[in-house]
Amino acid sequence: MYRHLLVPLDVSTLATELVRQSVDLAKSLGAKVTFFHAETDYGSTGVAALERVMWPSLFNDQVAGDARAVLAKAAVVAREAGVEHDLLTVASDRPHEAILGAAEARGCDLIVIASHGRRGLRGLMLGSQTQNVLQQASLPVLVLALESNMAEWERIEALAILRDEHRSLAAVAHGLELLAREAGTQGQAPRFDLLRAIVHYIRAFPEAQHHPKEDAYLFPRLRARTPEFNDTLAELERQHRAGGKLVDDLEQSIDRYEADPASGFAQFADAVARFVASQEQHMRLETRVILPAAYRHLTSDDWSDIGRAFAENGDPRFRADTREEFRELFVRILNLVPEQSRANPLHP
Repeated sequence: MYRHLLVPLDVSTLATELVRQSVDLAKSLGAKVTFFHAETDYGSTGVAALERVMWPSLFNDQVAGDARAVLAKAAVVAREAGVEHDLLTVASDRPHEAILGAAEARGCDLIVIASHGRRGLRGLMLGSQTQNVLQQASLPVLVLALESNMAEWERIEALAILRDEHRSLAAVAHGLELLAREAGTQGQAPRFDLLRAIVHYIRAFPEAQHHPKEDAYLFPRLRARTPEFNDTLAELERQHRAGGKLVDDLEQSIDRYEADPASGFAQFADAVARFVASQEQHMRLETRVILPAAYRHLTSDDWSDIGRAFAENGDPRFRADTREEFRELFVRILNLVPEQSRANPLHP
């Protein structure tokens, strides 16, 4: 049976569902997963040469790319499931060749890849990269024709957005936890601008965007369909209200830590531990209880409204231009977390 899966990921909505299904498969097989992302070689382009001279900080962000952010979110799912995993990225303008090369280099015995064609295998409408992998691979390839196999794509797409936002917050919280651990073990204060960027992301995106939308859209719809989960929903809403205090405590502990590194670390480490523990408990309830319940009970109209709200910031209380802004901030944060930290998670 298969022992090592290679799972190529891009930045599409389908990747969220591909991660979930591939991790489930690996767990059932007792297999390892290598998540792989082929990043465009931006540094070799003409635009990059100009940016390198005129806007070096922009050039550095572009070269870093999305790879670490994409892979960090996949790692969240594997860690939660207890699946052994590795992360790999390469710079390549020919993704199918990079995928095949990675599978050979890592000793993988199965490639699990998503089809972006809405008609899937039946209509021979696979994406070009998937077709190239199938034609040239010397090892088995499992194609998950996700869109073509899902009669209620709006529901799956809305759930994918919710799960992706959860994974983004979990990846940032994990990075924060690792920074605190490094500071404690190495006795050296971390970059305080990075810590403040993390706090800004938490305060401005999950606290001001994601959680209020759950309160406004997801939770009321589930309550309207069944009373079975009212107590759990009330607890999650309580945790939403308490979240601001935890973020305040975290921000104040960073200020004290920077002002007095010798005596401020203990309070900082405690604030990080309390915040991370609260997020783990919160996302565990949502992931294991509320999202499966919503999957069973909500209607297609419910999912359409929820998906539109989260994907397009449809509620007038929310700014319509924030999604890309916070995606870029999330990517920048993950690119700044030390590479060694990501390779040595606290909870494998």
